[in-house]
Amino acid sequence: MKRLVLSAIFSLLLCSVYTPSYSLDQHQEVPVQLVQHQEEEHPNQEAHHAEGEEHAEGHGEEHAAAPAWTVIPFALLLLMIATGPLFYEHFWHKNYPLLAVLLAAIVISYYIFILGNTGEPVHALFEYLQFIALLSSLFIASGGILIKIDRKATPIINSAILLIGSVISNLIGTTGASMLLIRPYIRLNQHRIRSYHIIFFIFMVSNVGGALTPIGDPPLFLGFLRGVPFFWTISHVVLEWVFALGVLVAVFFILDKRNVSEPNGDDEEQSHTGKISVIGKRNFVWLAVVIAAVFIDPNKIEWLPHINYHGTRFSFVRELIMFAVAFLSFRLAKKEAIKGNEFSFEPIREVAFIFIGIFGTMMPALELVGDFAKSDAGRDLITHNTLYWGTGILSGFLDNAPTYLNFLAAAMASVGASVNDSQDVLAFSQGEYADSIMNLMAISVAAVFFGAMSYIGNGPNFMVKSIAEQVGIRMPSFFGYIIRFSLPILLPILLLVWLIFFAFH
Repeated sequence: MKRLVLSAIFSLLLCSVYTPSYSLDQHQEVPVQLVQHQEEEHPNQEAHHAEGEEHAEGHGEEHAAAPAWTVIPFALLLLMIATGPLFYEHFWHKNYPLLAVLLAAIVISYYIFILGNTGEPVHALFEYLQFIALLSSLFIASGGILIKIDRKATPIINSAILLIGSVISNLIGTTGASMLLIRPYIRLNQHRIRSYHIIFFIFMVSNVGGALTPIGDPPLFLGFLRGVPFFWTISHVVLEWVFALGVLVAVFFILDKRNVSEPNGDDEEQSHTGKISVIGKRNFVWLAVVIAAVFIDPNKIEWLPHINYHGTRFSFVRELIMFAVAFLSFRLAKKEAIKGNEFSFEPIREVAFIFIGIFGTMMPALELVGDFAKSDAGRDLITHNTLYWGTGILSGFLDNAPTYLNFLAAAMASVGASVNDSQDVLAFSQGEYADSIMNLMAISVAAVFFGAMSYIGNGPNFMVKSIAEQVGIRMPSFFGYIIRFSLPILLPILLLVWLIFFAFH
């Protein structure tokens, strides 16, 4: 076990100094049995790989790899996100949009003008638009729904809300569920609220809960767009989901049981009706439109207007629908719901700018990891165990969506398959390559679960933190979150998930 963990960490450390670029067809030395098996199962595999090679040529594979020092802007951005609110709060909150855009512009300019590589920035732009369209539409539409719970907060009630939110995350996404429930959850606990209430909400509703469907979390959504069947995750990772949520809710219940309400006037004598009321129900229709728009995929709907960029189809029909929902759901929302939720655009504004910086600056970091994973040395280290820890560690500090896609590409490339070929992705998810089901399970679970390790691991984390701070809840700093909660609580649970479901497979 110790050797497996060390090998995963060692592979990540080597990425910082290993920079050669490998195309997808440079490591085809797979076992004879595997090649024969692939030929039997995929008679048209040569055609598939020809398409993959054509895509690779247009996707920047022929360009020089970014040198290791180009990860500095990304590291600098992470450092400022961690230290800004703590040591230079006024400067950070005033200037973070400019700083994020500036650092992204530096890396993007280097790719375009020095490396002559436009493919990576264009793909990063497309992925960012898909990311922010989904998050902003779910955030704004759910902001027009006011839920009032007239009950006394208890550990059982709070635990039930967290579990219900975790289930709902798979229906309206972790962003939708987080924005729908965080405000009533805070109001319910207004006389006994602590930072751990918000942190466990992030752990469960904003991350782990959304592991069962592609709608649940952005990394799974990207996998679905690439060819992973819609119901694949719910049929393969449900046990890990139940286990992780069960342990998390048990730990939360113990902490909440020890929390004593602070007296606040006559609050302790106040009677509660037990009623739950909802204002702004029409916005559930807007949420349904967003969910339906998820399935508008130009790679699956031939007649959909699209841009064919080096073998990959991009269409902004889905994103235009989502942005339209964001606009209309706010303009037509009930004012009482907007006012009752103390709705503000600041959380989504902060996420939008921070993730411009993250998507723009993390390209070299992901490229270095991917190149190493595709090398002979890296391929030898690729197992479901190293994929779990590699995907997980980076998902906690990069955005988990592109991290998922990068490790999926590396895992598939190591067996001669291409993530850019939907038939290869489907075959990989069905176990037609060596250990491919277990590899995809490890990548999927790690990307979603480890997204809760920091505020920047997943988009909703920052939103929930921002909303909590707006109503006066003192949230831990970037490092405080990790040291006080992620390392002592979340990481041991993730270690147990690995030990039980992956380590000895």
